[in-house]
Amino acid sequence: MNHSIYSADRTTHLKIVVVALVAGIAVAGFGISARSTDDGYTQTARVMKAGKAVTMTSSDTAVVR
Repeated sequence: MNHSIYSADRTTHLKIVVVALVAGIAVAGFGISARSTDDGYTQTARVMKAGKAVTMTSSDTAVVR
């Protein structure tokens, strides 16, 4: 058994790559399965409509045009 990555042979490198791929697939699979689409926290677009234009005068009374 090689304890250094620099002196490791080809099968040791292959084992490391396989373990990393399996771990990556497991993490991705867990992330996809943990996502819920019907959790009640979905965001919806809310439309705000503009009202009538208002101009402020020097006497601080609102004039609606």
